[in-house]
Amino acid sequence: SKLLSSYLRDDLGLLGTRTSCEAGECGVCTVLVNGKAVNSCLTLVSELSGAQVTTIEGLSDGAKLHPLQKAFIELDAVQCGYCTPGMIMAAHALLNEIPNPSEDEIKHALAGNFCRCTGYSSIVSAVKKAAAERGASEP
Repeated sequence: SKLLSSYLRDDLGLLGTRTSCEAGECGVCTVLVNGKAVNSCLTLVSELSGAQVTTIEGLSDGAKLHPLQKAFIELDAVQCGYCTPGMIMAAHALLNEIPNPSEDEIKHALAGNFCRCTGYSSIVSAVKKAAAERGASEP
């Protein structure tokens, strides 16, 4: 059976899901399966019958960016951008589970996603900002 990362990129043309280590170590390929963050490089498509898969392409509403995407841009949590889709998807899974996470909860949720450029503090700040904005926009 085909790996989800290959299926998304090669068959569906969804290039936002990156590949790197292909061993589940770096988090670059993170997508959501039924709302949970998974490494698509370790997930077989044949295991996903009936599952909902969300990629970075599924977060924005047309040209309107998701609060996480906006926060990453506004707080310079993006440098080379290679890890960014996986980082945002892991953060999205966290915010779905814990709408107002602590800094430690954010760090724990992103522990499997590696970034070689930013130093992480701007990433953590972006997740905090997105959580606050999401909370403020809910009734």
